[in-house]
Amino acid sequence: MRVLVDTSVWSLALRRGDASQNAEIEELRHLIDAHLVEIIGPIRQELLSGVRDQTQFARLEADLAAFPDLPVLTVDYETAANYFNLCRSRGIQGSNTDFLICAVAVRKDLAIFTTDGDFRQFTGCLPIVLHGTP
Repeated sequence: MRVLVDTSVWSLALRRGDASQNAEIEELRHLIDAHLVEIIGPIRQELLSGVRDQTQFARLEADLAAFPDLPVLTVDYETAANYFNLCRSRGIQGSNTDFLICAVAVRKDLAIFTTDGDFRQFTGCLPIVLHGTP
């Protein structure tokens, strides 16, 4: 199954320092090697936002260029709003980007790879599949 990788996982992998022992990073490497990774523009924007050094920004931008954005359609925004309202009615909070990730993942039949615990809560309300969970 193809996987939509959330900002939280990308951020772990792109941090400086020795992260070679991190299971999420190893799994991301495996998914990249298997050509199973997907990204959407809002995740790319989150990753690039806040990078102060222009050289680092350019390097990150170039690294991410290997992963073309999946198109985000009007129906995805509508579905994301519906997911937001549904979860909120059940006392579950999330960001607009999180619900957009869910909407695209459902439409494209993708698993979501994340370390963000909010997504685990969403599974009680939404038809999403989290990567690495049965």
